[in-house]
Amino acid sequence: MSSIQGKDVRKLIVACDAGMGSSVMLASTLRRQLKGTEVTVDHTPVNSIPGDADVVVCHAGLADRARASAPGVALVPFQVFIGDPAVTRVVDAIRNGGTIDG
Repeated sequence: MSSIQGKDVRKLIVACDAGMGSSVMLASTLRRQLKGTEVTVDHTPVNSIPGDADVVVCHAGLADRARASAPGVALVPFQVFIGDPAVTRVVDAIRNGGTIDG
C-alpha cells in the first residue's frame, strides 16, 4: 500500500478494463472537479498505467491488475463510477490537503 499527499499529486489516472466508456466518463467528471489545480487527469486501460502516475483510481474488481501494472503508486479502488465516497476523498485530499492512501 502506498500513500501520497494530495498537494503532491500531479497526475491522476482513471483505469478501467479497456480504457474506454466508464473511465472516460469518470475522468471527465474528475477534470471538472479538479479544475484550477495542477492535476492532470487521464484515463487508460488497467494494463497500461503510465509510469508517471501519482494516483490511480479504478473499479474494485480491477484493483489487483492495477497494482500489478503500477506497483508503488497510490491505488484507490471504488465501487460506483459516479459519486463513490472513495473518489470523493481523493478529490478532497487534492483540493484541501490530506493523505491519499492506496
